[in-house]
Amino acid sequence: MKLPIVALVGRPNVGKSTLFNKIVGKKVSIIEDMPGVTRDRIYQEANYNNKKFYLVDTGGIDTTKLDFNNEIKTQAEIAINEADLVVFIVDGKEGLTANDLVIRDILRKSNKKIIVAINKMDVKSANDNIYDFYELGFDTYIPISSIHNIGYIDLMDTMTMDFIEYEEVEDNRLKFCMIGRPNVGKSSLMNALLNEDRVVVSNIAGTTRDSIDSVLKYHNEEYVLIDTAGMRKKGKVYEAIEKYSLFRSLKAIDRSDICLVVINAEEGIKEHDKHIAGYAIERGKGLIFVVNKWDTVTDTTMSDFTKLMRAEFQFATYAPIVYLSALTKKRIHTLMPEVIKVGENIKREVKTSLLNNVIMDAYQLNLPPSYKSKRLKIYFTSQTGNRPPKFTFRVNNKGLVHFSYERYLENKIRENFDFDGTPIMLQFKNRSDDEL
Repeated sequence: MKLPIVALVGRPNVGKSTLFNKIVGKKVSIIEDMPGVTRDRIYQEANYNNKKFYLVDTGGIDTTKLDFNNEIKTQAEIAINEADLVVFIVDGKEGLTANDLVIRDILRKSNKKIIVAINKMDVKSANDNIYDFYELGFDTYIPISSIHNIGYIDLMDTMTMDFIEYEEVEDNRLKFCMIGRPNVGKSSLMNALLNEDRVVVSNIAGTTRDSIDSVLKYHNEEYVLIDTAGMRKKGKVYEAIEKYSLFRSLKAIDRSDICLVVINAEEGIKEHDKHIAGYAIERGKGLIFVVNKWDTVTDTTMSDFTKLMRAEFQFATYAPIVYLSALTKKRIHTLMPEVIKVGENIKREVKTSLLNNVIMDAYQLNLPPSYKSKRLKIYFTSQTGNRPPKFTFRVNNKGLVHFSYERYLENKIRENFDFDGTPIMLQFKNRSDDEL
């Protein structure tokens, strides 16, 4: 059953993101004491008294002619049209403004159920302004303070009064995120996959600052697609917002099964691209390289660029490489089959008997070097986890495991079983150890 959608709208800096984070119970939207920090519409599933719904945070609508205002207004209007209920947040401290009246006109045209939440009621001056908001002409007004918990229960009870209680259902949908430097085309690629203008897209680097979840339907299956902010290289001046964005991107990686590392073919491979791929590998995530803007490349072939990729990303030669153009949608069809394939590989389980045959054959073919007249012996191997696949080796002395031999064993596993796109973890334990 489709969950109801609640959209939070209002002019900049009225407290939408603070209320959003409070309702969902975690810091999803970026909060900063400056207008315009939230640019895209941010979706998150919320739960109040066992009533589940999607909550949407939107950028502040401003009538002044600043960058992104037209895009932000469009995103807000889309959110309003999708919503079953709209919470119109106004600033009780500042009182009714011209921007509030503009938003009122937009909401009237939508014919949606509207709740006016008069925020910042912890400030004494807000009580003098409260009745001015009745000029907006809506039916329901609730005084609140997002920070100090005033009116919160009243607001939530009113919001969810018509919602249905849901039983908890485990979400087994494959989740993948797009990570990369700013302006490599992540948002354009996301829009191309979803076939809608889901994210504000601009040629100004850093347009997307939040992580955004969307549901992608492909061949009658649902996938959760997570867009992220561009991951900047830390410089001398590292703004608080950029720190938040990096933190959100890392959290998005943690929530994902697979990471798509987007490379800008027009700019070529940068050193920071390697660091970004490293974030995903450190967290044990499936990995796909997506070379975007391939339509702009005229001086090299796909084969030559692949050789360059393999040379630059020697630590992730197992990751598939997809070439496409998000802008023209050329070769866009090649991406999802790779995502599905890697999704199968990260949860692949190998039969213990087959695994031991492969390992023992590899051991006999290439014995490990001896050290102080001692040689590593492998007694038994088993798969002890997935997402990513994990293999535990019972040995005589784990201190004898050399890095190069560990790599050799990993390569033998990859040669015999399909683990394209996923890191695999090898763990060595002494046979005499009691721990499992």
